[in-house]
This record gives sequence, C-alpha cells and structure tokens, in this order.
Amino acid sequence: MTLVAATLAVSACSRGGGTDHAPEPGDRAVAKVQSETIWASDVKREAVAQGLIGEGEPLDVTSDLFRRVLDEVIDQKLLAKEAERRRLDDSPLAQRRLEATRERILGDMLVESVVNGAISDQAVQNLYNEQLRLAKTSEEIRVRLILSRTKTEADAVIGILGQGASFEAVAMERSVDEATRFSGGDLGYSTLDVMPQTYASALRDKPAGSTVGPFQTEGGWAVLRVEDRRKENPPTLEQARPQIVRYLTYEGVRQLLEQLRNKAKVNVLLPGDGARQGQEPASAQGASQAPDQTSNPTNTPAPAA
Repeated sequence: MTLVAATLAVSACSRGGGTDHAPEPGDRAVAKVQSETIWASDVKREAVAQGLIGEGEPLDVTSDLFRRVLDEVIDQKLLAKEAERRRLDDSPLAQRRLEATRERILGDMLVESVVNGAISDQAVQNLYNEQLRLAKTSEEIRVRLILSRTKTEADAVIGILGQGASFEAVAMERSVDEATRFSGGDLGYSTLDVMPQTYASALRDKPAGSTVGPFQTEGGWAVLRVEDRRKENPPTLEQARPQIVRYLTYEGVRQLLEQLRNKAKVNVLLPGDGARQGQEPASAQGASQAPDQTSNPTNTPAPAA
C-alpha cells in the first residue's frame, strides 16, 4: 500500500482549488486566498492525507477539525504563492520535484480508476465466502486460574476445592496472580494456540467442569478450571470487509504493477543489481507481505496443511 499512501499524501497538497466552479457535486466554497477558491473537498482531502479521517468518511464544515485543517490549507497556499512570487518554481530542482508530484497524482488516479473500480460488493462477498469455506473453525475455552508459589500450596488448593469450596473464592483468597485473583481467576475465552504451551497441553481434552493440575509453569504452580468450551465464531461480512477491501487493493496494485513491468523495459543501473532485473516491484512485495490480509483477510484460522 506504499504507493497509494504516498500518492494520497502528496496529491492532497497539490490538487483542487483555484476555480469558481465546484470541483465536485454539492461542494462548497469555504475560503478564498487572494482570487483562489478553497473548497470543502480540498480540506477533506488534506484531512484524509494526514490520516485524520478515513477515505469516504464525512467531515463537518462546522467542526473544529475542519477549521484547523482549513487553516493549514490556507497557510499552504500562502507559502506556495510566495514561492511562486520569488520564482522558486522555475529552478531545475523545483521542476523535478513538481514532475515527481505530477507522476504520483497520475498514479493515484490510475489506481482509483483501475484497482478501486474492480473492488465490488460481489468481489468482497466472493472472497469472504472462500475464506469461510477454507477456514477451520477453532474452539474457544474459558478458564479460571489459581496460581501458587509452591507445589505444596497448590496441593492444598486441590484439597480445599475437593471439599466443595468455590473456585472463584479460593482464587481470590489464595492465588498469587495479581492480574486475575480479584476476578476469581477468570482468564476469559481464548483458543489453545494462543495459550502458554503448558496450559494448552493440560487443557487439550478436558471437558467443561474439569479441574486441572497442579502443574508447574514459569510463574509458579497452576490449578485450572474449565468453565466452558465453545466453537469460535468467524467474523461477519461487515466485520471482515475493511481487511478484505485492503487485501483486494493490495492485490490489484500488485497485479497492475506486474503487468506494467512485464510490458516495459526497466534497467536498474546500480552496481550489483543485475540479478534484480525482472523481480517483483518493491511496492508489490510490500503488499504481498502485508500482515493479516493476504493469506487470510477475514482473520479466520488458516486451514490445516
């Protein structure tokens, strides 16, 4: 997503403004710098570029955030006009930097028209269905813990529980685990794969209602109670949608860049870079390595090998 993020950041500073006709339907003029109009869409674009709001998220023109970003856009235009007055834009360095900005903006527009245009509700639904089909539903276990410093203390806990004492009450009285003792030792729901290995091994086949232990852990001697076992619910389509859209965008950018590189003649002139010719583009590599989106965009457990 490096290409898109960089493009948005630069294009927000470079596009819009300067016309008396609304650049977008329903747009609103919010300021003038000399004879140049600043539109509400210019301010919103700057807010998106700074990460203050998300793409497609509304920005109320009466809000403090809008006014703050508007002041920044005004300052930006004043600085640019002063730079033009001093003819700084005529220097070779300025021309190269302006051309780089133009290329980023055009790249952004290409991504918007080609990649984003291909991300339909049907494409999101299809990928979600495929992930659900491949997903292996995991089981969650709710566990309570009593942690003792020594095995002798842990054996005493087992004796007290064997006499019918409440696990929660014993945890509050005797557990040395400060994080859970005041909640009756409640560790909440989790899957075995995220538990410490000693806990996971001890709990693997134990039904709800079982008391497990004592067994030694890094923090002391543990006694566990299995409160409940349930199937982990996969995320809904709406919960998974942002990650799916992000993945489809990554994949679309990667495929587009791959097609363009295959059609173009690209020679890297740095020493020792001959072996890199034809490699996957860096921005595509970053996309393909994005965490939690490429191999499993719905965050459901990956299928077993």
